[in-house]
Order: sequence, then structure tokens, then C-alpha cells
Amino acid sequence: MNSRFPILSWTSSVLATVLAMWLGLVRGADAHPHVWVAVRSEVAFGPDGKILGVRHAWEFDEMYSAFAVQGLGKNGKPPTREELAPLAKTNVESLAEFEFFTFAKQGGSKLKFKEPVDVTLESDDKKIVTLRFLLPLETPVPAQKPFSFQVYDPTYFVSFGFEKQNPVTLSKAPAGCSVSTMEPKPLAADENKKLSEAFFQNFSPGADFGVKLATRVIVACP
Repeated sequence: MNSRFPILSWTSSVLATVLAMWLGLVRGADAHPHVWVAVRSEVAFGPDGKILGVRHAWEFDEMYSAFAVQGLGKNGKPPTREELAPLAKTNVESLAEFEFFTFAKQGGSKLKFKEPVDVTLESDDKKIVTLRFLLPLETPVPAQKPFSFQVYDPTYFVSFGFEKQNPVTLSKAPAGCSVSTMEPKPLAADENKKLSEAFFQNFSPGADFGVKLATRVIVACP
């Protein structure tokens, strides 16, 4: 079983039930991963105008959130940050081997990130959980060259999708900087078939599939 997020260590019987629920909602030609994450990101700048890193807010789907908060909270209220702190720590530690699903480039070169900071896990009134953290670049980069990043799971076990409204913002950016998003090209017919078969047979569609469905964020400064 996939261990990208610790809560996903379900028993086979629970997984079978979850998949049965999904199958009842999905039309034959459609396919879905197993976890959905709605993303908002903020590109952080330093006082010298360099890009310091990316701050994420990942809102998880209802199914994952239900497992996350099971047994937590009191009197019907959602759990507090303090109650969720151990899970936040475990989640972030488990994401390290997947490069935090965040892949940045500048000038055609891949950029490296350090360990995340300011990590919190929150639950709203509907008990939907959101993981927040700042992912600092190993070395801050000048903003005069276009900076881009994508958030995706290469195997597409987890689906990351940017929010429709204000998906990416800039924090303390120099005057004239802008951010834009580039949507991925539609999948070819054979790729759609492969993705659909992967879902119904419960296996990965391929180690490089996630990038084909990933939005690219581009930051440009004068």
C-alpha cells in the first residue's frame, strides 16, 4: 500500500469498500487517483528580491480528511492544531522521499529544496484537513530569470490540482513581478485508456504520468 501519507495505510477490506464507492460514482471512460489535494501556493521573496521558496496549503478530500480526524476532537468539534501536530510531523517526514511533490526549475536546471518549516495541519468546521508548510529553496535564486514549479505525484496516486481562484500568490515580491499558470495538454487517447485501466485494476499508470497532468506555475520579474 502506498505510504505517501501515513493515514493511507488502510486494510485491504477498507480499501475495497472505498474503491467500491468510487466505482459507483465514476463513468467507465473516466479515471481517478486515490487521494485528491486542492493546492494554493505562495512564492516567498526575501528583502534582497531573491526567491526564498514556496509556501503550500494543501486541502485534502473528504475521504482522506475523515481518516485523518477519526477519533480526534471533542464534543463534535474539529481537532485542534495541537492534536494534529504529531500527524503533521509524520506526514511531512514521509513526503521527503517524494521531494514533497514539488519540482522547481530555473534556466532549465532543477532546483533543490531544504526541509520544510512552519508545518501545521488544520481541520475546519467540516473536518476537512489542510496541511500548510514553507518549502525553502536550498539556495535562494534571483528573480530576474523565470522561475517555475509544478506540484504533482509522478505515479498519479495522489492528484494535486490548483484552486481556480487565486491559486498562486507572491509574497514581498519586487515591483513588476507577475505569476501565471500553464495548464497541461489534454491526454492522448491511448494515455486516457492507460489511466482508466490503471484505476480499475488498482495499479499505477506509470512513474511519469503525474507530470503530464500537472499545471506549471511561472514567476517572472523585470
